[in-house]
Amino acid sequence: MRVAIYTLGCKVNQYETAAMEAELQRRGHTLTDFESEADAYIINTCSVTAVSDKKSRQMIRRAKKRNSAAVVAACGCYVQTHADEAQSLGIDLISGTGQRMEFIDLLEQAVHAQQCIVHVDDALRRREFEVLQGGGMASRTRAMLKVEDGCVNFCTYCIIPYARGPVRSEPLHEAVRQTRELLAEGYREIVITGIEISSWGKDLKTGESLIDLMEAVCAAAGEMRVRLGSLEPRTITEEFCRRASKLPNLCPHFHLSLQSGCDETLQAMHRRYDTARFYESVTLLNQYFDRPAITTDLITGFPGETEEDFAKTLQFIEQCGFAAMHIFPYSIRPGTPAAKMEQVEMSVREERAHRAAAVAAKMHRAYLDGCVGKTYPVLFEQMRNGLYTGHAPNYMEVAAEGENLHNRTLEVTVTHTDGETLFGIIKEEQI
Repeated sequence: MRVAIYTLGCKVNQYETAAMEAELQRRGHTLTDFESEADAYIINTCSVTAVSDKKSRQMIRRAKKRNSAAVVAACGCYVQTHADEAQSLGIDLISGTGQRMEFIDLLEQAVHAQQCIVHVDDALRRREFEVLQGGGMASRTRAMLKVEDGCVNFCTYCIIPYARGPVRSEPLHEAVRQTRELLAEGYREIVITGIEISSWGKDLKTGESLIDLMEAVCAAAGEMRVRLGSLEPRTITEEFCRRASKLPNLCPHFHLSLQSGCDETLQAMHRRYDTARFYESVTLLNQYFDRPAITTDLITGFPGETEEDFAKTLQFIEQCGFAAMHIFPYSIRPGTPAAKMEQVEMSVREERAHRAAAVAAKMHRAYLDGCVGKTYPVLFEQMRNGLYTGHAPNYMEVAAEGENLHNRTLEVTVTHTDGETLFGIIKEEQI
């Protein structure tokens, strides 16, 4: 049958969609564009915010209108946490965030079923990690490798622990096996991803932690670059930095989730660090790596955040000097403790987001300015506006003139920046 998939949300959802696409093709099914007529539509949903829920419902309705005779199936965090609501949308198959290969079995069954199939477990009872083959959709350039699922942090604004369940880790030998396969398939970079990769290994009871996994994956990766997904700030210790700095193919790009630069707000969020501990991580990374790109997330207008609290956040992010930031006005997530707290007006949340974004833009420009004159190995990915673009190890985008550069890693000397992209010249002897 012809199957179309639409994916909302995080890199883990993207990874799991890629695994489902590979399995569907292995079983002889044909993948088609979501805007085309298909025999089955899969919506891999997200529930990180109420807006995500709304988008998930919209895509489900769009699929039903596209072809009334088609099977419409939904999986992911929204249907995991809102199964009853999802049933009211007239979906043929509802399956949550667990067992993606079993979901494909159910999809094939749904073609012949006369009623809605609902297969949603209790995520909090999960204890096993489902190994899915790593890969990507970027023409063998960058692959994702999911090594962990679940989270037990229970931040007051987040529903993900209820949607994904407790921490489950991919065994180290499996991660190494998959890494070697990705290398053999021709990928040039691996992104280690998961819901909370800093917790990798805690459930395995082997005494191994994320840095042990990183060393093993980097060794198996050969010439491939290895990039880390989002990290909990407390992961960054002196031992972590000492060992990580010795891995030649590890990209010096570290995304540390901040969310607020005010200790009172961090406490209300139930984040498990304060600004002093976060800044210790920033200091260690700058000590052990040469101009690492330290990036972060920030939520503005969290319930109870005062103007004084926000001023502390602005001061703190400038102190950290982030290379790039993702900034979001707080969005109410029904069912979380924060939804019951005293809310900040949306206009104030958005205004603070704009002010934080202005500071972030200034820091981003300063980081890019510091790259001018330096030479980086750039993994080229695509042609845009007459130039080939790719990413340096620090994940800054680099553009240069050249031909047939796709999937090649070449040394580029940066000549200037426009504040968003670095522009450079490829060393002639490599062409």
